[in-house]
Amino acid sequence: MIRDSSGRDVAVGMIGQEGRTPERGVAARVLSSGWQDCDLISTDVFDTLLLRTLRSERARIVAGERRFAALLRRKGWNIEPDLLVTLRLQVQRHAFAALERGRGGGEVRFAQVVEHQLRALGLPLALVADRLAIEVEQERSSLAPNLPLAAAFRTMRDAGKRIVAVSDTTLPEQALWTLIEAHHGRGLVDAVYASSDLQATKRDGSLFTLVARREGLAPERILHLGDDAHADLRMARQGALKAVHLPQPAARRRMRRANAAVAEAGRHLRAARRTARAPRPLPKDRFEYGAAVFGPILAQMAVLIWIYAAEVKTRDESVLLFCSRGGIFIREVFERVTRRLGLPGIQPHATLMVSRLVAARAALLARHGAALDELSREFAGRSCAEVVRALSGREQDLGEAWARPYEGRAFLDLLFGETGGAALEAIREQNALFTRHLDAVRGAADRIVLCDTGLYASTQRLLAGAFPNLDIETVQLARANYKGFATEHFPRVTGLFVERDVYHPLDTRSCMLRYWQLIESLFEPPIPSVHTFREEANGEIVSNAGAIARGGVDPLSAGPLFLGALHYIDTLDPTSGPTLQAEAEAAWARLRQSIVFPSERDIQFLDVGRRSVDFGRPDLVAALAEGGRTGPIETLAGIRKTFWREGAIARDLRPWRRLLLPAWEIAYATRGLLPRP
Repeated sequence: MIRDSSGRDVAVGMIGQEGRTPERGVAARVLSSGWQDCDLISTDVFDTLLLRTLRSERARIVAGERRFAALLRRKGWNIEPDLLVTLRLQVQRHAFAALERGRGGGEVRFAQVVEHQLRALGLPLALVADRLAIEVEQERSSLAPNLPLAAAFRTMRDAGKRIVAVSDTTLPEQALWTLIEAHHGRGLVDAVYASSDLQATKRDGSLFTLVARREGLAPERILHLGDDAHADLRMARQGALKAVHLPQPAARRRMRRANAAVAEAGRHLRAARRTARAPRPLPKDRFEYGAAVFGPILAQMAVLIWIYAAEVKTRDESVLLFCSRGGIFIREVFERVTRRLGLPGIQPHATLMVSRLVAARAALLARHGAALDELSREFAGRSCAEVVRALSGREQDLGEAWARPYEGRAFLDLLFGETGGAALEAIREQNALFTRHLDAVRGAADRIVLCDTGLYASTQRLLAGAFPNLDIETVQLARANYKGFATEHFPRVTGLFVERDVYHPLDTRSCMLRYWQLIESLFEPPIPSVHTFREEANGEIVSNAGAIARGGVDPLSAGPLFLGALHYIDTLDPTSGPTLQAEAEAAWARLRQSIVFPSERDIQFLDVGRRSVDFGRPDLVAALAEGGRTGPIETLAGIRKTFWREGAIARDLRPWRRLLLPAWEIAYATRGLLPRP
């Protein structure tokens, strides 16, 4: 035990790791850093002035949400703590993603995270102050004072130096004062600068500039101390400050990761117990299955879209565009859920008439490599004539040179060469009409949030290549690079439910990767994919799919799974948030069971039939192997060509399903657990 600056005894047994105490000798190192030549000493807060214990951030969040759940129970709301944790993590993740993709910098504010969490649950915003108080207390109990550093600061103060605390944090300045004074007493620092209040950060250097300006000093007259190599060392020096790096031991970071893994494992085990206890009534048809399973899942999807879009709206002039075809019904769900739950509207939002073909056309004219990649995948082994026919939307008589197999650079030479004139003109006409449509729906916004189903976000990659002056990002149900393509656009793609390339046995929601065509079919209305555009007499741009930008698709034309989901959504009200989160957790477990270990009834409900390959081609592929197989070898060969192999095994190899389906799951689980190259 040693005494802090307030005279209290403080345990320091966990400060040292790897056979040494890193804070031992800190005072000597700091005092030999040339501080005498500086007018201001700036210190990071967390893991510098205040040392975190071995409790991880995940464990702190779990503990904080448990305390919040207890407070809510006392006020009359009974919400499972782990559901609060899940929603908190989702809101926080989307908040940081929205921040990082914006142009203006800034910082995520804890109060804003809690506000969006409360709105999603239908709880009063007055609870923000209560939740902040819990967070501060949780942080206080997970910190210890860095006494050697404090001793060095007192020496500096005795010499007349001013000490300020500078932190990248979601917490407000007053919370930092509370934490610092709780562990070091009053009088150790003269000022506190919090990134959340000032909307400037150390990690982009803007907070150092602001501190220097407010303190009335040249940056060269400031000495900064901190543990983060990027924010506290590189960015400080880049801003002309003197900087001393005080890193924490690697062993401590490893122990915190282990603590986080334990906390996360506990969440998974508790979730498994809850879903095992949840009632599972047997739906009698596809409509009832859609209501029981897809209703809560789609409602949860809409809440997550709202959270992300709301975070973006706090930062930039933006527009939310739902990409046809699937985006038409995603928009229907989004508007119904936000209306039923009483969430503030996200304006502007609209339907964008687009497809991969349309986006590839635009990127091709910009000669962007993404277009060639996409065309190479879609038209492998086909002729250049077939490619140009799909892109132009017209039959083209271009000569024998176009009969050669498609190859990217050779195709460009043909298209922009002497024989490509008519085809190139048709492609340019179509792209000009699409560009007018895009400009009309985005209005004055130059930050565009696309909303689509998933997985690879080809549309965004292509449009970003075609329109580099626009900031384009995507929110979609899942983000996965399941075929190992280029991923330079992935930092601007958010998977609402899944951000991994393959199924993982501990991530229930990743079951959608096992049968993605089911998710796509759920949202696709009975209209063709957008291929071509035309201008109406009134100047409106419409497509071959109709005037869908005006919402011209009746949701009653959807299949029974989607209609069942809408029925569930129409039962929601502003008090349904907590129930929705609990029912979504159970629904995901039910969906995983249906996809991975399907029953006969599941096969009847979830077979999506023959699916279009699209991209301007008429090809169809069956979700399940079609009949006519004569033996097990032929049956297995047919199963390999289907979208939903588990369903095909359960239907076509019934005598062996109890052996084959667990073996299939073990194979997938092993693949998901192994590290990716």
